[in-house]
Amino acid sequence: MTIAIVGAGLGGLALARVLHVNGMESVVYEREASRAARGQGGMLDIHSGQRALREAGLIDGFHAIARGEGQDMRLLEPDGTLLLQEDTPDDAPLDRPEVDRADLRDLLLDSLPEGMVRWGHAVTSADDGLLRFADGGSAPYDLLVGADGARSRVRPLLTDTRPVHIGQNVVEIGIPDIDRTHPDLAAMVGRGNYWVLGDGVSLAAQRNGDGRVRIGISFYHTGEDWFATSGIPFDDPAAARARLIDLLPGWDARFTALIAACDDMVVPRSITMLPVGLTWPSAPDVTLIGDAAHLMPPTGEGANMALLDGALLALALAAHPDDYPAAVKEYEHEMFDRTGAIARQCARIHAMLMSPDAAQQMLAFFQPS
Repeated sequence: MTIAIVGAGLGGLALARVLHVNGMESVVYEREASRAARGQGGMLDIHSGQRALREAGLIDGFHAIARGEGQDMRLLEPDGTLLLQEDTPDDAPLDRPEVDRADLRDLLLDSLPEGMVRWGHAVTSADDGLLRFADGGSAPYDLLVGADGARSRVRPLLTDTRPVHIGQNVVEIGIPDIDRTHPDLAAMVGRGNYWVLGDGVSLAAQRNGDGRVRIGISFYHTGEDWFATSGIPFDDPAAARARLIDLLPGWDARFTALIAACDDMVVPRSITMLPVGLTWPSAPDVTLIGDAAHLMPPTGEGANMALLDGALLALALAAHPDDYPAAVKEYEHEMFDRTGAIARQCARIHAMLMSPDAAQQMLAFFQPS
């Protein structure tokens, strides 16, 4: 029987790989033209998702690309007060290493037989066992798995629920080759994650494996139309950086220097989520994994849950190779419980970040008494 996976993100590729390891084949349909069609984002904190990589037979490859030093963390207040600094010993276990999303995706892609991923296949609709693509083509399926993210085209087959804005808008900027171009700022940020948490605003800087520091400035308690009214001229990077600095009055000059040193990449991102604990009546021929199933606030769990979803669905299918409906029910029962609990945790962390004393709340979270 034909297993069709829509989306060649981490979850869809983990599903395809663990199926392959267990002697079951699938086809992955991806709207992008190739693996290099666009950038894949920054670093990921992979912890619980390591189980999926073990099931995929890729844990050694993961360890080869993971950055243990990426576990370092610094937490500060806008006036420059350092609240927490955690530096990872060189011999520390890789419990929560950072890994470049593109490198992890390549690890999964390279583990699949040639031709299993069909690039340039944008799904427009699916019903009655047939996928339809934007180019007019179609393909049959016996089981359809939506691994196609927040704007899933497969989700409407199971639920009318859509993601909603959560009062957070992020401007992403970055400094390339920071060790060479700005060694003083490189030393300040350190090797891993650097957080500055204020009242209604946060700055998160993250060291990437390619030497770039990615910076996300989050504005909380803002609506879906905030970018249009923020006064940030996204078509003029220099002016956009100046406006971002204006939006951080009273912040220590070291933090605004990070913004001033950034290149011309200025990307607005509106943050949405699905309702915590979303479920749907099980269908015999379709299911969801990853953000398509349980889009959460960006607190470091989404990629881990997507990897686990893919691996655990594959294991359920391998255990019931002649009964896909039973496998789907088994997978969804476990997934609803697991991701519901994680989504509640993510929502609590997001509420902390939106609070006036975000820095102190997060300090208590990382160092409970």
